[in-house]
Amino acid sequence: MKYVNFPGTQEKVSAIGLGTWVFGGENWGGADDAACIAAVHEAVALGMNFIDTAPFYTDGKSEQLIGQAIKGKREKVFIATKCGLVRENGRIGHDLSSDSVRHECDLSLSRLNCDVIDLYMCHWPDPNIPIEETMDALLDLQKARKIRHIGVSNFDVELLKRACAVAPIATLQVQYSLLERSIEDELLPFCRERGIGIIAYGAMGGGVLTGKYKAKLPSFNKRDARKMFYTFYEKSKLDKIEQFLGELGAFGRPLNQLALNWVRQQPGVVTVLAGCRDSKQVKENFSACSWDLSSEELFRLSELEIFS
Repeated sequence: MKYVNFPGTQEKVSAIGLGTWVFGGENWGGADDAACIAAVHEAVALGMNFIDTAPFYTDGKSEQLIGQAIKGKREKVFIATKCGLVRENGRIGHDLSSDSVRHECDLSLSRLNCDVIDLYMCHWPDPNIPIEETMDALLDLQKARKIRHIGVSNFDVELLKRACAVAPIATLQVQYSLLERSIEDELLPFCRERGIGIIAYGAMGGGVLTGKYKAKLPSFNKRDARKMFYTFYEKSKLDKIEQFLGELGAFGRPLNQLALNWVRQQPGVVTVLAGCRDSKQVKENFSACSWDLSSEELFRLSELEIFS
């Protein structure tokens, strides 16, 4: 495994992290609890110490499964979780009020069965709560030693600037892949300048960059993340992605590892999250750290046009 210093520290975190949105099975077509716990064990055994979760993932079940899996292994892992994304009468809502943030933190600590959260992030912006209130609450949690580092997720530059004016922001978690590069316009340069580390999710385009789907349009239920969150599962886009995958094939590397490594090797990226259903997929993703793209290969990949 390759390691990177967590921003502002000498603490090492794995360059590929374990994404656990799949855990609990609500938004990814089902998942086996025992297989998810085994996947965490495999990740830890391989040295993948960065584990990302959120209470929103299957109503806290992802956190609960991680809490079970890391029992006796807490010192070997760096736990990142989130707050602010809630369910209201069956709908997705936002609540980054100070009371809600403190309450969610306590619930996460209980589900994770640990005393402190290594990285605590705002999951999504809350348009109804001033970010200054949220940051003050996070600073209080930090002073109380319930959280170690403060991060945000899915923020734009202006909101990130306001957050930084109140609290030290260590990381920004955001979608970044060969298919989704909009952060390169403003967010990535801003974070590089401020020393804010990028935690990248969606590096495999919600699965399409693995080559699993090709031009076949899968059928997902309405709550599946591949239907409600990622925008690549449209026939017109899948046709272009299939052509793109043919170009990626010329690099002679497994497609999932190629996608992960392109993101991993971008300056400013601290960790690339890779989701999994079982230990086998953990091993497949872990193998990406056994090699690097050359400068020429990085340039060639960056120059490829997909949705032009």
